[in-house]
Amino acid sequence: MNTPSQDGKEPAPTPEELREQVEHTRDELGQTVEALAAKADVKAQAKEKAAELKEQAAEKATLIGDQIRDKAAHAAQLVKDKTPDPILDKTAHAAAQVRDTATRAAQLAAEKTPDPVREKAESAAAMAKANRTPLIAAAVAFVVFLILRRSRRCR
Repeated sequence: MNTPSQDGKEPAPTPEELREQVEHTRDELGQTVEALAAKADVKAQAKEKAAELKEQAAEKATLIGDQIRDKAAHAAQLVKDKTPDPILDKTAHAAAQVRDTATRAAQLAAEKTPDPVREKAESAAAMAKANRTPLIAAAVAFVVFLILRRSRRCR
């Protein structure tokens, strides 16, 4: 309850009201300090921005990958539709022959290859399968490098 002030205009606040005002002011001050600390924390802001950009890049990469797959499937279908049946039959037959020849060559190579060399090749193949993404990225980068190099030579 307020007590009347000496000049009679406004009642003076009670100690309880003063405590509440002080507590309210402390809360506001704490929130202000937290907001200023968050603005001053450049490292946290950079991490947050990096995470946001990484997420956006992943979304765009997924979208572009889907578009590329769709266009490649469409192009393959167009080629298949426009290719005469006799040619398709010949290519299927040639592909089967190539697979058979490759299988025979692989069997022959496996029979003639010493065990230590075969074990090393198997471990290298396993590592390549486990690290497929970096290998594909390196191959793509190499192909892009070759294309750029060739285009500069032609100028």
